[in-house]
Amino acid sequence: MSKKPFSGKIPLNMDNLSFESVIFDLDGIITKTALVHTRAWKSVFDEYLKIREGRDKEPFPEFTSQDYLTYVDGKPRYEGVKSFLESRNINLPFGSPSDSPDKETVCGVGNRKNQRFRQVLKEEGVEVYPSTIEFIKSLKSAGVKVGVASSSKNCRYVLKSAGIEGLFESRVDGEVSAELGLKGKPEGDIFVTAAARIGAVPSKSAVVEDAVSGVSAGRNGGFGLVIGVARKANEQDLLKNGADIAVKDLEDVNLEFIDKWFSKVPADLFDFWDKNPQISEMFNTEGGFSGNIVVNPCYTRKAKSVFMSSNKPVFFLDYDGTLTPIVDRPDLAVLSPEMKDILERLIKKYTVAVVSGRMREDVQNLVGINGIFYAGSHGFDILGKGCSMVHPEAEKLIPVVSEVIRILSEELKSIPGLLVEEKKFSTAVHYRLVSDEYLERIEATVKNTVNKYPSLRLMRGKKVFEILPAIDWDKGKAVRWILKALSLSRDETEVVYIGDDTTDEDAFRAVRTRGVGVLVSQERKASAADFRLLSVEQVKDFFERIL
Repeated sequence: MSKKPFSGKIPLNMDNLSFESVIFDLDGIITKTALVHTRAWKSVFDEYLKIREGRDKEPFPEFTSQDYLTYVDGKPRYEGVKSFLESRNINLPFGSPSDSPDKETVCGVGNRKNQRFRQVLKEEGVEVYPSTIEFIKSLKSAGVKVGVASSSKNCRYVLKSAGIEGLFESRVDGEVSAELGLKGKPEGDIFVTAAARIGAVPSKSAVVEDAVSGVSAGRNGGFGLVIGVARKANEQDLLKNGADIAVKDLEDVNLEFIDKWFSKVPADLFDFWDKNPQISEMFNTEGGFSGNIVVNPCYTRKAKSVFMSSNKPVFFLDYDGTLTPIVDRPDLAVLSPEMKDILERLIKKYTVAVVSGRMREDVQNLVGINGIFYAGSHGFDILGKGCSMVHPEAEKLIPVVSEVIRILSEELKSIPGLLVEEKKFSTAVHYRLVSDEYLERIEATVKNTVNKYPSLRLMRGKKVFEILPAIDWDKGKAVRWILKALSLSRDETEVVYIGDDTTDEDAFRAVRTRGVGVLVSQERKASAADFRLLSVEQVKDFFERIL
């Protein structure tokens, strides 16, 4: 690597790294096929538009490089065809993927493009970006898992042609997406699946993309770092749509930089508020960012401007540990009169949602305020302001969750102080009041039980084991759902998420670059949140400042 933002003194490997994997897009990141795609698209679209001009007397607005970026780049082939043609007020029948390349359907035009692309590729071969290949090799030498995710059905063909298929431990492309029914970009399905296939989780993984739809997919997938590669000088578009950083080339990023990113600690909010420095100071990195790395503007704003911007804040709040202190038993976590009064004042000015691991009915009764969105069971059950949602896949798993609750209640009933909490779509095993001598037995029992049910997953929180449906849904996705339900655009709102536990990290990653995450914790620790408040009392003080 020719440029190194940081120089680590200790060799980095999987034993001391803070992240697990990096998932790469293909075209424009690994291979120089983006130019071939652009030429193939232009050739096919211009050819078809000229046919319509001669046949139907329609004007011929040629396909441009901006059209490629706006309507085609990063999308599955047929979606790209449909998107571009609709921009020209052309609505063709979708047809079938088996349509011949000369058929006048969306699929026919898409198949003609694929035919043209393969023809050019066969004639000219595949070039790679040497800096990307060098970067991938450095990751692999440190034990980092590497995957490739692409919308293209030609992904495997391209990798084989370039002789680099063996570099990747997982590949999720257009063919795999069709087989599994994955949603295309800007949804994060292909990246999440690529990470899962190598045993990694998005929270400890990075995505590398060059398309606007791709960086949005990385953000929507809940990845810990989204790197935008601006080969088309489109840094600001990439940052606006979800990239944490943007670079011209991957020679500007290395292992040490990514490790530092995943290790960053949120800054104390009130210190930043009073001193008003830039958020970027919270990274506390040796020498800061390389001059060739463009940081998302959200990290360079002043602390006060984040909360005092012209955009209207939307507040998403966890309950336990955020609005009420952590207590020995969940039923004792009662909202104080002072906090309830502040929330009632807050909803008169702003949109407020409570996103909790508790059952939705439970947290709704505990807060007891109308006009608030309530998302319970980690977002599987949402109700508020004229709309509601119960996740259909989670609903199917209620009998499985009930069975696990029965098993755990029976096997652990002899342990003093243990509580198995039923939460309809999930369950929690609380051991705050349990003697340390039982912890090993509790953990082994919980893990062994969950391992028998592939449809469930296990998370560890504060003195609690959380057992949830193994579905690509979390508090971050619940936040996205509520924002869509309220038709709140990112350009007009400042999303503020405040939470204290492991499950809130999903939401911190989802709102990052789109708003602000605030961790409630006395402990200084790595988090996807931007800021830190020390206690529920400070949360109350923060609301007072906002009001």
